[in-house]
Amino acid sequence: MGQLVNGEWKTGQVAPTSKDGSFQRQDSSFRNWVTSDGRPGPSGEGGFEAARDRYHLYVSYACPWAHRALIFRKLKGLEDLIGVSVVHPDMLDDGWTFDLDRRGATGDRLYGSRFMREIYTRAEPRATTKVTVPVLWDRQYETIVSNESAEIIRMFNSAFDGLTGNSDDYWPAHLRDEIEPVNARIYDTVNNGVYKAGFARSQEAYDAAVGPLFETLDWIEERLSRRRYLMGAQVTEADWRLFTTLIRFDKVYHGHFKCNRNRIVDFPNMWGYLRELYQWPGVAETVDFDHITRHYHYSHETVNPHRIVPIGPALDLTAPHGRGALAAA
Repeated sequence: MGQLVNGEWKTGQVAPTSKDGSFQRQDSSFRNWVTSDGRPGPSGEGGFEAARDRYHLYVSYACPWAHRALIFRKLKGLEDLIGVSVVHPDMLDDGWTFDLDRRGATGDRLYGSRFMREIYTRAEPRATTKVTVPVLWDRQYETIVSNESAEIIRMFNSAFDGLTGNSDDYWPAHLRDEIEPVNARIYDTVNNGVYKAGFARSQEAYDAAVGPLFETLDWIEERLSRRRYLMGAQVTEADWRLFTTLIRFDKVYHGHFKCNRNRIVDFPNMWGYLRELYQWPGVAETVDFDHITRHYHYSHETVNPHRIVPIGPALDLTAPHGRGALAAA
């Protein structure tokens, strides 16, 4: 993998680490917002009004951050408004590519680009940035609106409601103050925690990541013994942000990233919860285990130098989830 430096592609290590061997995730570089009327959002510039066929989403089926955006595109009925291009699962020296020799990879449906980095330099010819997905692209201004998944899902949650008539709200005002600390803990110790464990370059860095990871999974398991969803009776963005890590855990993170104290199937409440979210209308269509398994094991040479892709565990995600008894919790 590499990154853009003044618009030029430079190769480098897969995951940035600090002197103590701990994994360091870089911040997203494009932080504009689509809003219902084009007014500026919490960051960036205005001018990005919700409209049919104006925006395009670039994703990887393998990436949990991009998966969030795919799920919200499905939940909010945005498929007919926002097109999508899916990169190839292999991320090697050229980063994400639009190669077509893997089922599910679509190529760049807008410009026919070879590499995802070309989308970044189309927006900013001298960009210095990691080339990540998801990317929400504006076809009118030919620029990147945002490459921050946490903000893209909030745009999808409400900005297009006037066009779709879909008013389902996964970030309800009355729960926001409660959602934020839950999101923060899960992001730091679970969503990003698996990467901190998997990309650790020292025993100390690994121990510092894997302990909090399982402390939080234990906390989630206990919480889900009393509530159907993380915030209670209502499914929220907190659940979908967690889902994209849980769905990859037993297939990838447990072995490949050495997060192996327990599997998700070993947590009765969390395993039922994961099955319920997987069975949510349309969500299973956003899960591609072929891309997920291939990407992690083939792309991460420093973790898996022989690039052997394992068969992985068989998971029955369609079995009855039994979460209905907590419907009123």
